[in-house]
Amino acid sequence: MAATVAAFEVEELRKKLQDASLSESEKKETEEKMSARQKELEQLKSAKKSPGSIANPYSKSLYMRAAIRDVLSGDEGVSLIGETIVVGGWVKTGRTAEKGAFTFLEINDGSCPTSLQVLVKAEIENPDRIKQTGVCVVVEGELKAAPAESKQKTELHVSKMLHVGTCEAAAYPIAKSKLSLEFLREKIHLRVRTNTIAAIQRVRNCLAFATHRFFQESGFQYVHTPIITASDCEGAGEMFQITTMLAAAEEAGKKPPPTEEYIASLKAAASAAGSKVADIKKASKEGSDEDKEKAKQDLKPALDELMAAKKAVEEAEAAAKNVGGLPRTATGGIDYSTDFFGQPVNMTVSGQLQAEIYACAMTSVYTFGPTFRAENSHTSRHLAEFWMIEPEIAFADLFDVMQCAEDYVRYCCVRVLEECMDDLVLLSKMYDKGCIDRVRAVASQPFGRCSYTEAIEILKKAVANGHKFENNEIEWGMDMGSEHERYISEKVFKKPVCCYNYPKAIKAFYMRANEDGKTVASMDVLVPGVGELIGGSQREERYEVLVSRLEELNLDPKVYEWYTDLRKFGTCVHSGFGLGFERLILFCTGMENIRDVIPFPRWPGNARG
Repeated sequence: MAATVAAFEVEELRKKLQDASLSESEKKETEEKMSARQKELEQLKSAKKSPGSIANPYSKSLYMRAAIRDVLSGDEGVSLIGETIVVGGWVKTGRTAEKGAFTFLEINDGSCPTSLQVLVKAEIENPDRIKQTGVCVVVEGELKAAPAESKQKTELHVSKMLHVGTCEAAAYPIAKSKLSLEFLREKIHLRVRTNTIAAIQRVRNCLAFATHRFFQESGFQYVHTPIITASDCEGAGEMFQITTMLAAAEEAGKKPPPTEEYIASLKAAASAAGSKVADIKKASKEGSDEDKEKAKQDLKPALDELMAAKKAVEEAEAAAKNVGGLPRTATGGIDYSTDFFGQPVNMTVSGQLQAEIYACAMTSVYTFGPTFRAENSHTSRHLAEFWMIEPEIAFADLFDVMQCAEDYVRYCCVRVLEECMDDLVLLSKMYDKGCIDRVRAVASQPFGRCSYTEAIEILKKAVANGHKFENNEIEWGMDMGSEHERYISEKVFKKPVCCYNYPKAIKAFYMRANEDGKTVASMDVLVPGVGELIGGSQREERYEVLVSRLEELNLDPKVYEWYTDLRKFGTCVHSGFGLGFERLILFCTGMENIRDVIPFPRWPGNARG
């Protein structure tokens, strides 16, 4: 809420003024900022609201329901005291008072982390129906000032119960106030009702909207790239395959494959059927009139018998070629010509190659969608399904795209500080006390820059000075691990850093080869707490160089012909990057496991929800 943000910043500025090292000019500037924010805070608190102005436009027909966020925003509901409002949500806690005469409920509708206290008299609703955690209620009542000892300034005194969705208390798995994140991953369908997961979802929503705002305001076109693809952008081969052949394979697998003797018997039957047809045709020409008439009647059934016999031979021979119920080519590979697409296809690992097509016609584009990796990884940083943001810019080199990546991340940090401060405060108290300072630092200062070669020298120096990494074998050409990336961003630069010009051997085929023959024009954005957040590059725009690189990596240039064609028909310098959206959320929230920042996580052995 805006008022919470303003109050937080006023307090931060007040703390800053206590710093004795501030110069007079810095002190004056800080005082002016604090004064401006205090005025803004007072305006927010004094803003007038009415039940009609806060009613959800898509809940008016049924209830005229208001979101709890809108009831409490600015002044914690003080300006609505005396007004009759309708709210709905799920009970966080419930208790009775005065021997059951009253029930106090804390209800939350997910619009903000703060719950609203609701008071229900026993004559309006039986306390036993509504006091359990998880019950869904819609209530109408008068908003009144809360008692002085209350944590909230207002509470709702209910006059009508408009809806009660009961909850079986004994079976409700998230009734406890403190549950581990590991346990919640087992209850994927209910975990969003917890404060933690709800806060993460609001941050996720904010960052997703900020993504679109940044690129739209910067003149980019949003492009929908395919989920089904015949190409492997990363060249790693760790892709989920799509096929419609398995159902037929399962059916075929129920039957034993035909033997050579069986096929020989079918061929003999087909040969006999062929001889029979030949005899009938001969009789129709050389026999008596009676024989000719009989031959004419016998010919069609005989031809049908011959066609059926030939078909049986073809099916048996095809079945004999099947291995595991799948048709095979002469060389033993799977014959995909009978599959849905007529060729092997997979779920995309990246929309980059397709985004390049549109960038080379529309100049600046971005894609934001799901991607899939069939990596058998159980780490806290990997998912089988995750979301990627991938901008592509024509007439831009490596350093242009580095600046774009920096501007985008900083923009997102500003937005989340302005719009989700309540959630960041909650998460910082529960998980990572430094997350707000980290996000604020990224939003307020430029990123560092260093080459891969410089980064390796930094790591070598650290090892020489006694620093211990899990992988202490630092050498040029290695693929730096998360521990190395975090050391550079956290210990050396103490902020995000763009590391560029990586060895060619550890990067993808589409990255532009540098003149030294050893490196490519690639970059990674390394951030504190996460490591690599963004990977990008200047794309190889030279046709011959690109085809040569494909062949070098044993990738079939024919499969990528549609991609290499861009270099034949009006090529240009262009660059782009990819950002794993969930890693950005990890950075902003301070969460440790990527499975907790996506609504329905997918990893090896798990596809719940």
